[in-house]
Amino acid sequence: MEDMKTWYQSRTIWGAVIAISASLAHAGGYSLSATDQGQLADAALSLAGTVGGLISIWGRMKATAKVA
Repeated sequence: MEDMKTWYQSRTIWGAVIAISASLAHAGGYSLSATDQGQLADAALSLAGTVGGLISIWGRMKATAKVA
């Protein structure tokens, strides 16, 4: 594996977060199917990518030095 990505771009990380959240929700009386968990992981991955892109744009706009 030579490709690099940030932690928030990982389906594995988001899948684990959703699985843990689903377990906690189940303990609280709520139930999520495997399909729902998968859809939540996909949505979280998309949202994280969008937020990351927006933060990158904002950071570049606020930067005080040129990119060399």
